[in-house]
Amino acid sequence: MLRRTVPPPNQRSDRERVLALLKRHGWNATSFQTLESDFRYWFHGDDACVAYVDTGGAWVAAGAPITAAEQLAEVAQAFVQAAAAEGRRACLFGAEARFCERVSWSAMLVGEQPVWEPARWGGVLRSSRSLREQLRRARAKGVVARSVSRGELEDPGSPLRGEVERLMARWASSRPMAPMGFLVQLEPFSFAGERRYVVAEAGGAVVGFLAAVPVYARRGLFLEDLLRDPSAPNGTTELLVDQAMRAAAAEERLYVTLGLAPLAGPVRRGLRAARRIGARLYDFQGLYAFKAKLRPDGWAPIYLVVPPGGHGLVAIYDTLAAFSRGGLLRFGLATLLRGPAVIFEVLGWLLVPWTALLALAPAARWFPSPAVKWAWVAFDVGLAPAMLRLSRRYGQRLSLALAVLVTCDAALTLGQALLFNVPRARGAFEAAVVATAVAAPAVAAALLWSARMHKPERRFG
Repeated sequence: MLRRTVPPPNQRSDRERVLALLKRHGWNATSFQTLESDFRYWFHGDDACVAYVDTGGAWVAAGAPITAAEQLAEVAQAFVQAAAAEGRRACLFGAEARFCERVSWSAMLVGEQPVWEPARWGGVLRSSRSLREQLRRARAKGVVARSVSRGELEDPGSPLRGEVERLMARWASSRPMAPMGFLVQLEPFSFAGERRYVVAEAGGAVVGFLAAVPVYARRGLFLEDLLRDPSAPNGTTELLVDQAMRAAAAEERLYVTLGLAPLAGPVRRGLRAARRIGARLYDFQGLYAFKAKLRPDGWAPIYLVVPPGGHGLVAIYDTLAAFSRGGLLRFGLATLLRGPAVIFEVLGWLLVPWTALLALAPAARWFPSPAVKWAWVAFDVGLAPAMLRLSRRYGQRLSLALAVLVTCDAALTLGQALLFNVPRARGAFEAAVVATAVAAPAVAAALLWSARMHKPERRFG
């Protein structure tokens, strides 16, 4: 079930005030996102605001301050001082080059975002045979994309709104990571009158959805939410983007972006390593490749900005805490329970030393008989490569077979532990070994069953 947040009255009033500021000064691509429910607001006089998340240790701002260009440095400095007065660190995530040019603070590249001039979209289609082919494939499967009015989605009881919400639920359940907040929360219906919507339908059902938000000061749009049903035909996402670009050109918009491709571009060595390590949880390269396939007019750098006295690694930690809604440990556990591929890989490799230990363990001390011992060894010898294969290429049949086998393994291990090992355990070390042997297959079984509930799917394409 998707979380619906109704802001308290004072927050609604603040958001209306922020919206007025956005209509005067909203230049950052992500500026409209600051109206969503995760944010607090720090106002500086009547014509400036910083939207931020309080992680408990830091105020993490969403992009540059919302104010006139000539006031950016002054407002940012005052924001940092206000955070310090509350015992908080401060940093600004998602800032663009315009802000960095006006402050002499440390700016760490965290990725790039593609930008288009909508009037040139027709030329993009003419120059890209592969993009035209994707659109043809979707249309051949009966997919039709159309712009929809706010009236069709603003009413929570409307049939189309219900279909879109069900699509959102299916999409969210297919993600390998737990839901995040800050600049990636899914709230496409707040301030619906300011947004632009596109749906893709096939056979009378909604199979794709796009919500775009305004970038007022640039006469632009940020295509913020771009969702495809896990079973939608290839080309559905491209069809949504095509319709949004055509609508933007018809409105004489000057600027469109699909938002940040995280860790794209010449990021620091440590972030490049994080990109490789985190690839199993988040398809950094796939997201960049999808956006690049749409032939943007250019790529704009996006920065994490750290004020004097701050440290880049600490700012990265604070930013991750903001995206995880303040609970990195809780977020990590929730992600593990969704069964990401990296967990299966870790389990597969851990089985190698564990199987070796089983083979070396004295049968008379740890097993009812030598035959039982070698049956466990043979089982784990077959399980390890199967787990590694699942981590690289998810398959429903293989995941079901492994889930059933590992569940039986967990039950039999528990039975052996209670009837044979526990009565013979000598001291804390042997008790810990028995507990580990019982817990390992139980945890693996839980992850495998959870993975079947959150079947991995490609997000784009």
